[in-house]
Amino acid sequence: MSDLSPVVLVIDDEPQIRRFLRAGFDLEHFTVLEEETGEAGLRTATLRPLDLIVLDLNLPDMDGASIVERLRAWSTVPIIVLSVRASDADKVRLLESGADDYVVKPFSMAELLARARTALRRQARGAQGEPVVRLGSLTIDLAARAVFVESSRVVLSPKEYRLLQVLAQHAGNVVTHNILLREVWGARHMHNSHYLRILVRKLRGKIEQNPKQPRILVSELGVGYRLASDSEAR
Repeated sequence: MSDLSPVVLVIDDEPQIRRFLRAGFDLEHFTVLEEETGEAGLRTATLRPLDLIVLDLNLPDMDGASIVERLRAWSTVPIIVLSVRASDADKVRLLESGADDYVVKPFSMAELLARARTALRRQARGAQGEPVVRLGSLTIDLAARAVFVESSRVVLSPKEYRLLQVLAQHAGNVVTHNILLREVWGARHMHNSHYLRILVRKLRGKIEQNPKQPRILVSELGVGYRLASDSEAR
């Protein structure tokens, strides 16, 4: 993250949306840059250090998914995609292309800012090599490979830990079913979604106060799973 105010690039061809986003980010002391085409946005991203990109999926010159793929060829900057499309297939495609999050229009500025802060925290944690993730009563020490609920250590199987580790490395953001299957079982098992459902159920039984109403390991129906933000987990 920038030493001073974080810099967000908004790429959207609708002036009223850009005004709405600028007003909201200004109140949170972001420095806001604006572009209305994909090509202009990509050019700005190569010329300016950025902390966050907010990208409209439907631009006049390029599809948002293509922009995400081009950015991910050289940049790890967090990308939040905005779109009126709400299908699970669209969400999965964007997330697996490299987007960090996906917000469906219409949306509240409070929701977008919360997702932006989560993305920035995850980026900062990765840059600093921060090994500890705390979510409510759950503590995950990635360096020590240790998991605690309250002050009690939780014993996990290797696959349970690997699943939690992948989610913790993306804490607050959705990780798709396919990515989790690949990371935990390998590419040959990416169609065995029942493996994932069973493992999630077992893991919730160990880390959730009420596994039937999970507050930490949250389902994004049709898309994947995420670890909730610390405020949600509490």
